[in-house]
Amino acid sequence: MCLFINTIDWSNRFIGIKGSRGVGKTTLLLQHIKQNYKPNNEVLYVSLDSLYFAETRPYDLADVFYKKGGKLLAMDEVHRCPGWAVELKNIYDDMPGLKVIFTGSSLLHLRKAKVDLSRRAVMYQMPGLSFREFLSFQSKTEFPIYSLDDIIHNHIEIAMNIINDIKPLAYFDNYLNYGYYPFYLENIKSFHQKLYETILTVLEVDIPQFEKIQISGIIYLKKLLKIISRSVPFKPNMNVLSQRTGISLNTMKTYLKYLADAKLLSMLYVPDKGINSMNKPEKVYLENTNLMYNMADNNPNVGNLRETFFFNQTDINYKVNISKHADFIIDDCYTFEMGGKNKQQKQIKNIENSYIVKDNIEIGPDNIIPLWLFGFLY
Repeated sequence: MCLFINTIDWSNRFIGIKGSRGVGKTTLLLQHIKQNYKPNNEVLYVSLDSLYFAETRPYDLADVFYKKGGKLLAMDEVHRCPGWAVELKNIYDDMPGLKVIFTGSSLLHLRKAKVDLSRRAVMYQMPGLSFREFLSFQSKTEFPIYSLDDIIHNHIEIAMNIINDIKPLAYFDNYLNYGYYPFYLENIKSFHQKLYETILTVLEVDIPQFEKIQISGIIYLKKLLKIISRSVPFKPNMNVLSQRTGISLNTMKTYLKYLADAKLLSMLYVPDKGINSMNKPEKVYLENTNLMYNMADNNPNVGNLRETFFFNQTDINYKVNISKHADFIIDDCYTFEMGGKNKQQKQIKNIENSYIVKDNIEIGPDNIIPLWLFGFLY
């Protein structure tokens, strides 16, 4: 959505866009078609959750469309079709003049498919709205994307330029509450009810469809997510968590992965130290702050909100790990400690390339950077 549309190389013949429910994949697809194609018989959009595909294979539809001069086939929700991977592979191989763009769940793994689509499709992971994109919607003003290096070395100048156009702190709390999913634009009052229904659909439909778990497993997934949501960022003690949920240790690791793949959780690990470094996360977060408001009865912990926002916005384009000395280390180089406006520097005093990230400030001096500014990384 917004400038994410410009990050995709639309010249490729076989493009896949995956993402969690509600981030705007369908809107993105239709927006691209509207901006680049005139209404004619050479372009066709279909959603594979339509009842039409209960009796018709996507391949058969594509074959007829291609033979009648079709040039672009946009296929939404491909994961709704049993055997979707084989269908896509055959369309790509048998119809060389047809361009295909498809969207699917964030759970969609091309390398787990029965056929090798990873060599054919160029895949993109679509996130929810960044704080920058949310501000663009709210203010009708476009703001540039800044790299992490830009923000670290030029944060004072960047913050001053933004503040000349808008007061970001006037919008920040709203973004944390409801700004990550673009469907807030439809109706803010019903946003959290719709988000709750989206979470249930992921747990009851999407994960079971991909991972073939039993109904009893769905109950355990809900229980696990609820326990974690009440204490995020959660420092997992697998034995205690197993006792509280009734889930075996091996199944626990699997369920955590399912929830992370579905973009309901994000897991923070130590920096790579060999094969065992990815076995157990050091911390588990809800994937974004909107989920925190939804699952914490609209009263999430402020410190947890800061960490979740920072992790969510930086993890899109950078390698984020837990730090020995502070909250986060990015790309094995930059150390960040979160805090409110009165946060002191004792914890990172002797650490090279270290920064304090403060909430509720517009501009920060030296190595103190406003939290909201990390919402301009994409």
